[in-house]
Amino acid sequence: MPHLAFDIAFCQQLEKLEKHVRNGVFDAWEKFERLTLDQLFKDPGLKLESLKGAKDRQIRTIRITQGYRGVVLAPETGDTFVLLRVGPHDEATEWAVKQKATINAVTGAVELREIATLEELTPTYERIAPAEERRLFAKVSDGEMAALGIDATTLAQARVLTSLEQLDVFGRFFPPDQYKVLEHLALGAGVEQTWQEVVVPALADAASQEPVDTSDYATAIAHTRTRIAVVADADELRDILDKPFAAWRIFLHPAQHKVAYRPSYSGPAQVTGGPGTGKSVVALHRVRHLLRHLRDGDRILLTTFTNALVDSLNEGLSLLVDDRDLRDRVDVMTVDAFAGRVVNTSRRPLTGYEETARWEQAAEATGFTGTPQFLAQEHKHVLLAQDIRSREEYERCERRGRGSALPVSARPLVWRTVEEFVRRLTEDGLRTYLGTCVEATDLLTEQGPCYRHVVIDEAQDLHPAQWRMLRAAAPRRPDDLFVAGDPHQRIYDNRVSLKSLGISVAGRSTKLRKNYRSTQEILSWATGLLLGRPFAELADSGRHDTLIGYSSALHGSGPRVHAAETEEDELEALVEQVREWVGGGAAYGEIGICARFNKTCEKAKERLIAAGVPASRVRAGVARTDDAVNVGTMHTFKGLEYRYTAVVGVNDRALPNPSAITPEEADRLQHEADLAAERCLLFVACTRARDGLYVSWTGQPSPFLVEAGCGAG
Repeated sequence: MPHLAFDIAFCQQLEKLEKHVRNGVFDAWEKFERLTLDQLFKDPGLKLESLKGAKDRQIRTIRITQGYRGVVLAPETGDTFVLLRVGPHDEATEWAVKQKATINAVTGAVELREIATLEELTPTYERIAPAEERRLFAKVSDGEMAALGIDATTLAQARVLTSLEQLDVFGRFFPPDQYKVLEHLALGAGVEQTWQEVVVPALADAASQEPVDTSDYATAIAHTRTRIAVVADADELRDILDKPFAAWRIFLHPAQHKVAYRPSYSGPAQVTGGPGTGKSVVALHRVRHLLRHLRDGDRILLTTFTNALVDSLNEGLSLLVDDRDLRDRVDVMTVDAFAGRVVNTSRRPLTGYEETARWEQAAEATGFTGTPQFLAQEHKHVLLAQDIRSREEYERCERRGRGSALPVSARPLVWRTVEEFVRRLTEDGLRTYLGTCVEATDLLTEQGPCYRHVVIDEAQDLHPAQWRMLRAAAPRRPDDLFVAGDPHQRIYDNRVSLKSLGISVAGRSTKLRKNYRSTQEILSWATGLLLGRPFAELADSGRHDTLIGYSSALHGSGPRVHAAETEEDELEALVEQVREWVGGGAAYGEIGICARFNKTCEKAKERLIAAGVPASRVRAGVARTDDAVNVGTMHTFKGLEYRYTAVVGVNDRALPNPSAITPEEADRLQHEADLAAERCLLFVACTRARDGLYVSWTGQPSPFLVEAGCGAG
């Protein structure tokens, strides 16, 4: 009997397809399940049609709804068809005639390329290419290319390229796995390294090591499990179509799958990557893998930085792990909530404003004449960061990362002021979040670990005191810690080296470079905010991370920027932009609006509601709604994503926020760190967008936009 399988590219479309189109996909799948092959080709409703002028006669289209068609791979061998893409009739047909399917002679996987465009591009680039020895892949032989799975067609096209920029142009149309091989080589990886990091994971997915028959599509489809899924159950397909995240239950890119489902790591493991590379999805899949091997009584801690992200992880976990009893063995909470649970205290945590006042009171009591800001930062970045417990330790320590001078003779007074601060908090039944983490670490060290595995999402924003607590929460054994993060999204000033804390991920660290959320146009614009600036790696603060090679296979329109004369004009323009998105088919819940300040968020929400557009605030502990535009601060939007995102109020008075910046004359290093955190915050806000990004301001744009050349339409 025939079957209709699904390519990962189709699943990446799901959230953009309206409900009636998804229902059409389900109806088409049902026909494949109940009709014979002959009946399928004759069915008047399905209209399984060949295409005039098609580059590959195996690429056909089927009817999904009245105005939508699906593009399918209809191989000449076997009875499994693959749904590649769904779109409006003319758009789907235009895309389909340009495609060509092949089978990789090394991995045995089905590959798809936009051959028509590649054939158009190649002669032009060949004419302008320099001598062969100056081309991008001059040092890699044809035999080495073939051994890595580069076929003759791709090889001929790759040989004309002279730069990474040209490779990026072609990469949109190359078979994805072959492009990844070429990208690795172009970034400086050797043939052996490329084989191990790119080809071997794909080989591991093959069920047989027999020589590949490049005409046997039935076998190839069965071997392409990380890109193609055969869904045999109607309820499972309905779950995928109704809840697009559920597609990730089946699909992971090979690089992601390799990390998430590695049988075991000999110690702490780390996955890093820019926004939209799937780090959180990989973390969830790692939890799923670990759950399968838990012993009786063992539990897993899945932790992150904010309550909004806890809600998102809980939702993802419920979709990924069906067994409720198994899922209940995972505790999902913020790091601070975990600390509070361990300490089990009734003392109330301080707010930021209260903490400043408390430092002032402590300084007055001891006669310290410096600023409360200095004391708070010294406490956070020196005493707590280095786990200093005595005045003697403090007097001997190196104040790493601090740009303000403090002679040894002045340190005893600072120490007494800190002691006074802590004493007064204890007397008044108050605590700080980081102080609670220190207490929790001490208790865990004394009582022993309480989890078998700890999986950490958004790890880049954790403070050393929080890392020590998490390290103490699990025994030092294989698969103890799994860390997911991105230094480029560090929006809280927490500088940390995991290596210095005894958390070594050497040989167990992977970087993801492919974005699956935003279009390349949005991604390129947003990364311009950070390019050329150093960002310390999570594992070792002596090294820097980079955005080189970070790209998206998705394409669309670029961001839109708007300079308004007045705040009133900016809000009115925002309303019009939201109406335009809704008019184009977006649901209200697919739109997110964020700003630096709460007051800007409130004004935006009120204006939308006044204009008849439902809007609601996204806050910690408040669930996102599907029937209203989501409005929240940039910090709250961390880790979330929307089909369309508007970032408003991006002026020189908001980013950087003056109150968040330490004066340069007070502490040069802290000043630079504060600016970097504000810059990252804008980067994070802009990379929440999938299909459309809108950025606006009143008056002068943020200097971050100006420096990146993003401040003009």
